[in-house]
Formats: sequence, structure tokens, C-alpha cells
Amino acid sequence: MGFRDSFKDLQNKAQQAMNGNAPPIPWASKPSHNAAPAPAASPYWQPQCQPHVPVSAHFHHEQGNWGWGNNESQNYVDDQANSFHTPDGAIVVHAVINHAHPQDDRKFTSARLSSHQTLDRCRGSLSARITAPMAPGIWPAFWLLPKDPFTWPTDGEIDIAEAWNGDKTNHTCMHWGHFNGPDHDKHRVVETPIPSIDSPQGVRFDFAWEEDEGTGNGRMVWYIDGRPVMKANKPSGTRPMKDFRILINIAVGGNVCQGVMPKDGTYEFVIRELAMWDAPPGGWDNFNRDWKNTREGHGM
Repeated sequence: MGFRDSFKDLQNKAQQAMNGNAPPIPWASKPSHNAAPAPAASPYWQPQCQPHVPVSAHFHHEQGNWGWGNNESQNYVDDQANSFHTPDGAIVVHAVINHAHPQDDRKFTSARLSSHQTLDRCRGSLSARITAPMAPGIWPAFWLLPKDPFTWPTDGEIDIAEAWNGDKTNHTCMHWGHFNGPDHDKHRVVETPIPSIDSPQGVRFDFAWEEDEGTGNGRMVWYIDGRPVMKANKPSGTRPMKDFRILINIAVGGNVCQGVMPKDGTYEFVIRELAMWDAPPGGWDNFNRDWKNTREGHGM
């Protein structure tokens, strides 16, 4: 979500997917069906998301309308119309589009939430069930950055659920360098078509990690509906995994949306069943099998 430089290659890949010209991409590596049942994992963080609990109890509202490095048009605000909890325990972000509003900073309002809680551990798993808005000019994202202060992109960025411009394709990404110059290859991505990404029941996303605190070496696996879609080694020099926090936002327009702006309306991003766990889906033995059988992302 924090891209800062050239988007040409990314836009070409996204356009290929939209046109049906992208190379065949398997949904994911198949999970092992012969594994012995693993002990149930326990959540070590699960926010209470009820209407009487303010969003600010768990998240900081990052605010402003300065383009966010991507020429985006939204104004991120701390407004109950743009971020709130539902009676069934969901976190909701609304991008509200009103081209005719007399105030420029109220034409395109949204929310960008940054969790107070960090991953906090050298190994674990983050999960959420997500319903993402799909429309031209809309860019929803569920992702991770190190806690403040941090240096982008050197300290690392992890994208878990991210779709652009109405294309029902998830972009699983790891970034830790610039697009140009000697760092141009410091990106890994897998594109996964998800026709149901905007369905009311949502799609389950999991991100599992383990890191040696002494060396900083680590491994990461991304899952969609229980299937591993990408793996990556933790890049040297990035921040410890325990420092990373959750971000939830909807961007409007900008480079990734190729300058397209959405029509008037309210675009809803719903995050359900958000939790951090002491083990990934299926346990650590399953994680090790998934590591062997899951592909790495390609460069950009």
C-alpha cells in the first residue's frame, strides 16, 4: 500500500489480469490433507469491536489529504461516518464520495486506521475475514507497517489483502526497497484472482511468521481461505516482526487506480474475526509443510 515510485510494471500486470491475458496463476498450493490434527491455536489479541467501543480504543486515526505518496485524492478523517464498529463485531471503513460537495476536503472522505497493538511476538499468525469494496477508483488494503518512527521502504511493508480499481485480484506483497535504482528488485508479489472478494460472507486472510530474534532471519507465509498463496524469507535489515502494526484503509484514485475516480456513493470495507494467534492455521508442522510447497512471489 505504501508504493512511492514507478507503478508501470504493477499497472501492466493488473491490466493483464483485468483483460484476461495474464499467465495462468494457480489459486494456491494445495494444503496437506493427511496431516494429523493440530492443537487448536489460541488468540493472544482479539479486539472488542462493539458499537459502544470507540474505534480509537484499538486504532489510531491517521488523518490528512496530502496524497500519501501516490497522488491519492481521499481525505482521511476521524469521523463516525467513515469508521465504526457493528453489533456483530466487525470493523467498518467507509469511503464516502461526493463530487459536488462545496468543501474540497469533504468530497472524498475515508479512514486510515493504525492499530495500537503490534504483532508483538517473534512468531505467530494474524487473521481476518474481509469483505472488500470493488469499484473503479477504489483501493482497499489490509496491511502491515512497522510502528512509528520508521523509514519507508527500508524497514519493510507487508500487504495481506489489497485490490485495485475494481479488479477482483488480491495483491499479496512484500516491499523493502524502492522501485528504481539498486533497490529495484526488493519486492515480491503474487496476484490471486478472488471472484468472491466483495461477497457478504467475506474471505479469510491469514499471515503467519516466524523469526529468530538473535539473527533476524525469518519466514513468512500468506494464506487465502486456508490455502497458502505466497512465501518469503524475511529480508535482511527490515524491522523485527514484533514491531509491525495493522493498517486498514480505503484510498481513492491515485497512481495505482491510474487516475480513475469513483462515482458518488459509499464504499464499504468490512473486517471481521480480526485476531492474532500463537500458531498459524493447522499449527507449526503445517506451516513447515506449506513453506516447502508454496511458491515465492515474483519481482516487480
